[in-house]
Amino acid sequence: MPSLSTLVDNFNDNVIGPNWGNSYGGVTETGGKARVPCTTGFAGYQTAYSWTLAGASLFVKVTTVPTAGAATECYCGMLVNSGTDGTRIGFTIKAVGSLLRMQSDTGYFDGAAVEIAYNPTTHAYLRLREDGTNVYWDTSPDGTTWTNRRTLATPAWVTAGIDTCALDMSSHRDAGADDFAEYDNFNTLADGAVYTASAALTADGALTAAATPAYFAAADLSADTDLNAAATLSAHAAASLTANSELGAETTGPDDSDVNLSVRAPTSRWVVSKPWK
Repeated sequence: MPSLSTLVDNFNDNVIGPNWGNSYGGVTETGGKARVPCTTGFAGYQTAYSWTLAGASLFVKVTTVPTAGAATECYCGMLVNSGTDGTRIGFTIKAVGSLLRMQSDTGYFDGAAVEIAYNPTTHAYLRLREDGTNVYWDTSPDGTTWTNRRTLATPAWVTAGIDTCALDMSSHRDAGADDFAEYDNFNTLADGAVYTASAALTADGALTAAATPAYFAAADLSADTDLNAAATLSAHAAASLTANSELGAETTGPDDSDVNLSVRAPTSRWVVSKPWK
């Protein structure tokens, strides 16, 4: 069920959004505002009958109120309509007499409605809320600090009419020159503008960029000194080795005489070659 608390629009794209599908009477979104013509006909920004007031809180900023002029009836306001014609609840700003009316209508009338002198600064924001027990009418100069203006036990249709209510921001007069009412910042204080525009751009001067040169060159390289490597020296040495040996033999002959042999081996000489570093 879509609660009216979730309906948000700051009207800054200058396009009537799909949530306002039941709008009537030549309304427009102009200059970041919801503009509603105030004529002898009827006009209003209106949603479909598919919303819920029960448990909801909703507010809007009224930025322009129509001028009464020659009219005996001239008004604008924010009302939540039930599924029954003439059964509704909300605010009406009466340009004739400059009054702010807080009403809960049955058959388009509330004999116990509360009216106070309307001040466009003090009452710039209008808020309607329901908490399961009561309905509250509040006003604020800035959308932040609120003052309660009326409290009423919740009408039965508010809780019974789930997904059957429509929000209507309207304007009407019975005579006089046509003008309009304007509404802004529905359920939001964010007012970032969105504009669509075209512009011709002219350059005051030419934009140039200096080229960065790239060079490729060949060069002969000369060595200033010779590069010499020290040689690794290897040395070989020879050594003469002399060895003496004696061979002795003892034999026993038949005559039991001893024979001694002495042999001197010739002197040997070895040459050994040994590397040296």
